[in-house]
Amino acid sequence: MSTRVPEVVRKAAFALTASTALLLSTTACTGQSAAGTSDDASKEQTITFWHAWSAPNEVKGVKALVAGFEKAHPNIHVNVVGNMTDDKINQALRAGGDKAPDVISSFTTNNVGKFCSSGALVDLNPFFKKSNIDPGTTFPKAMNDYTQYDLDRCAVPLLGDAYGLYYNKTAFEKAGITAPPKTWSEFETDAKKLTITKGDTYKQLGFMPNYHGWETTTEHYMGQFSPTYFNKSGKSTIAGDPAVSDALTLQKKLVDELGGFKKLEKFRAGLGDEWGPKHPFHTGQVAMQLDGEWRLGMALDAKPDFEIGVAPLPVSDDQVDQYGKGYITGTIAGIAATSKKQNAAWEFVKYISTDTDAVVNFSNAIHNVPSTLAALKSPKLKYDPRFKTFLDIAANPNSTTSPASVNGGVYLTTIQQLGYDYESGKLTDLQAGLKKAAAQIDTDIAQAK
Repeated sequence: MSTRVPEVVRKAAFALTASTALLLSTTACTGQSAAGTSDDASKEQTITFWHAWSAPNEVKGVKALVAGFEKAHPNIHVNVVGNMTDDKINQALRAGGDKAPDVISSFTTNNVGKFCSSGALVDLNPFFKKSNIDPGTTFPKAMNDYTQYDLDRCAVPLLGDAYGLYYNKTAFEKAGITAPPKTWSEFETDAKKLTITKGDTYKQLGFMPNYHGWETTTEHYMGQFSPTYFNKSGKSTIAGDPAVSDALTLQKKLVDELGGFKKLEKFRAGLGDEWGPKHPFHTGQVAMQLDGEWRLGMALDAKPDFEIGVAPLPVSDDQVDQYGKGYITGTIAGIAATSKKQNAAWEFVKYISTDTDAVVNFSNAIHNVPSTLAALKSPKLKYDPRFKTFLDIAANPNSTTSPASVNGGVYLTTIQQLGYDYESGKLTDLQAGLKKAAAQIDTDIAQAK
């Protein structure tokens, strides 16, 4: 199982963004609040840790992670509360109190900007400095980026997700394709070769390009084009950044070449869901799939009648020298500003996020990508050889993520809606649409401050 959650849950998390921002804005505290950095971490005490994992193997992995910490710090006990949503976490961060968490973890990196700007989580930079740990050389670049906002590092990465390309090796051989595509033009060619029509539908689709597909969101596509999203002043750059228009244009071209939006949507409507055994990649109905590292285990569990190949996603033709990069996201952890035990909480956060063996063991337990450069190279990692593709993507300095924003993932929702309108033909003037979306993003951010 992964740090990712079903699409319906992730969409619900986006919908909570505005209310969450309002909720966090009422938290009257900033990093290093007076709530309690004077506690003695060497004294006997108990801290509370809230996390969102719920699957049996995940809960077992968290339990082992905490046990490792308590063995290393026998005076600090950890009260663990699992299966906590961001909504519940945000309410607790606002309210504080004896039952509130000292340390939280969240699946939603999109909330980092709100956590930092509101002061709901403390700035960890002073703690890193005191412990002589350099985050820039400890964490992969993309993970280091998505755990801070406006120089405020209010979170740490706690395992991650890397996106790559899954492909049906048997279908490749039948189509005469000898290697996975490295560039977008090669990808287009292969997707068309792998597509076998059957009447007004498909016997086999080379790739499902639609944004309503499985993990084919605008930000996942754009990650391969390295967009900037914002300039140094915090203004949206999507209207003038070629990476954005190129990604949208090439996706739309692929939609048209593979049969058109309506035909693809009709086919998609009859396919299995993203998280079940009848996922169309598992069944061979789709020959290539953009997906995260967790898909490998799920696909193998489905016992497909073909060999699964894994490779980095292709890049735009003018960035072939950056082949091997990918989009990165993951789980984050932080210390509540309302905590009166922040020094003890830091010992826990430091252990779970920077201790190499702890990170490796947790990765082995729940099959997500390790979140330190040292752990990514550890000989103690246990994985299917194909999983190494995702380790390499995570370690690649060219890999990208979506930058933190003061109002969370609202700007990503705006871009995604633009993508829906463009691929379906509702929007025909892409540049006009990009300008309108950029203006909306700037307005939304200004209102959130």
